[in-house]
Amino acid sequence: MTVQRAPRQRAPRPDAPSKLSAGVRRIRDALDSRPLIDYTMIRSIVLFLAGLGVVMVMSSSMATSFAASASVWSLAARQFVMVVLGLIAFWAALKTPPERLRGLSNWLMIIAVLLLIAVLTPLGTGRAEVGSQSWLVAGPLRLQPSEFARVAISMWGAKILANKDPRRLSTPNNGFAAFLTVSIICVGLIAMQGDMGMALSLAVVVAFILLFAGVSLKAVGVVVASGLVALVVIFLSGSFRSDRFHVYFDALRGHFDDTQGIAFQSHQGFLSLADGHIFGVGLGQSRAKWFYLPEARNDFIFAVIGEELGLWGGALVITLFALLGFFGMRTALRAQTQYQTLMAASLTATVVSQAFINMAYVVGLLPVTGIQLPMLSAGGSSAVFTLGAMGVLASVARHEPDAISSMQNYGRPLFDRMFFIGEPRALKQRRPAPAAAPRRERYGTPVTQPVAAAYHGQPHRRTPRR
Repeated sequence: MTVQRAPRQRAPRPDAPSKLSAGVRRIRDALDSRPLIDYTMIRSIVLFLAGLGVVMVMSSSMATSFAASASVWSLAARQFVMVVLGLIAFWAALKTPPERLRGLSNWLMIIAVLLLIAVLTPLGTGRAEVGSQSWLVAGPLRLQPSEFARVAISMWGAKILANKDPRRLSTPNNGFAAFLTVSIICVGLIAMQGDMGMALSLAVVVAFILLFAGVSLKAVGVVVASGLVALVVIFLSGSFRSDRFHVYFDALRGHFDDTQGIAFQSHQGFLSLADGHIFGVGLGQSRAKWFYLPEARNDFIFAVIGEELGLWGGALVITLFALLGFFGMRTALRAQTQYQTLMAASLTATVVSQAFINMAYVVGLLPVTGIQLPMLSAGGSSAVFTLGAMGVLASVARHEPDAISSMQNYGRPLFDRMFFIGEPRALKQRRPAPAAAPRRERYGTPVTQPVAAAYHGQPHRRTPRR
């Protein structure tokens, strides 16, 4: 009788990783092997965008500057000075440890609210020029408090929401109620100024901060739904802002009904992008800046970039902001504390979301909101506050645990040594309080026991009886 053996079953082979996942893993390993990569990339991208912004403002403002002051360099020189001030703010923030900013965040938020209120007084200006009373003017300086408020609420929100339980939103001392209250006040004050684009941008920043703090998607959805309701009200109001929605729908259809009226700016922006083709018409050779494209150096500077530098120039700007968002979020994930995590993530979302909103409405994907392209558009206070915020983000990146260890072992990079930026220090971990030592006893009777209770009124003895 022959016994038949059962066929031998082989263990299933694990699925081989796909080429995409293997490539992602190699990129991640390559980034992890360079502890200073976040700090280096954030610093390099910010400095490159600031330099490109000066060049593009100089190119796009020549005609306007000559018509206003008989000099083609006046607006460019002013922008250069403000960028230098912004780089000083970037350097000062880079030298400051992130934890030292905790105490300043309350004062920054108070100052931001006071400035937003001051704009609504006769001190504010801009209603006649651009339709929104958003600036404070002090001599040659023009300050836009809403730009400062976006940075302040990011830093203050990171402080009060760090290490808080997002499931207890209604608890008074949990921080969420105070944050939502102040956020609603700030958005309302900006909306009262007439700057609906900046109010929408601040609402987006608030939603991102709540999301990063761990609030449920349902609560964030309530904030987003409130913003959508406000947009519907604006659309049905019949004001000039509702006309922007009509222009937006015309752009989606590929046909503008009123190219000499409400659609003039968007139509000219499209023509500028189309003239650029792939390689552009050349730096300084834009035709749109000769009073064809309104706000060529401000809101629609991305159209001038596309015209002069072509498709590759526009793609370069988009890539740089995408990389800034990637390395900013990577910094948030690798930060030392949750406070630094929230601050890095919120500041990254503040700048990157504003950039993509601006580029989206220039190419017709969103209605025109009037917000600037960070670090590229002409603007004094915007350049200073944005570069200062990026300095805080870079400071968080250089205080990552791996970055601190690398600098302590191999020294600071050349940039830090050239600009006198000291070596970062790791946070000191607070040691738990030592447990109380047990009281010493002899023969079961504590030495420190009260005399009256131990010996029934007899005179005190230093040691128990034998």
